[in-house]
Amino acid sequence: MQKNIELIKFSWRVVALHTISYFVAGIVALIFMGYRELFSSDILSTLMRPVDSTIVALGPSLQIILGLFMSFFLFPFRSIFLEKKNGWIYLFFLIVGFTFFAPQLPGPGSFEGILYTILPWQAHIIGLPEMFIYSFLFSTGIYWWYKKPKKAWNIIAVISISLIFLMSLLGAMASMGII
Repeated sequence: MQKNIELIKFSWRVVALHTISYFVAGIVALIFMGYRELFSSDILSTLMRPVDSTIVALGPSLQIILGLFMSFFLFPFRSIFLEKKNGWIYLFFLIVGFTFFAPQLPGPGSFEGILYTILPWQAHIIGLPEMFIYSFLFSTGIYWWYKKPKKAWNIIAVISISLIFLMSLLGAMASMGII
């Protein structure tokens, strides 16, 4: 019973922080790294959907599902990054390592992509700042939520996820011409 309660608490925190970190990193990339223009360029337009497509607009709210899966995969290893001093660094390097250096597919923004795709190397490094921002926000957020648990974090997370979900839904509706 205690293990189930811990899994639910851990899953909630991972889902919340993944969704929020993903959204913040994505907004930073969209605004400061020119993703709208980059994704419509000759190089990436065959791989990436336009940022104003319906599924891209729904992407932030769909991260709730991905966050849930992440929580199940990370749960058995939580003591490694939650109980050690500066344990967030372990999680940070784990995320960066599996995202860039050990992906299972040669996608853009990965070492495998640099080796096996015909995309120029610049197309692979453009997403690195977004990856580092996400990895830092997520890993430090999880670590500190456990080190300094407060009811306020739950309230902030619920409000943030609700706003992300609402903005995502409104973006999808706008892309379909409903609003």
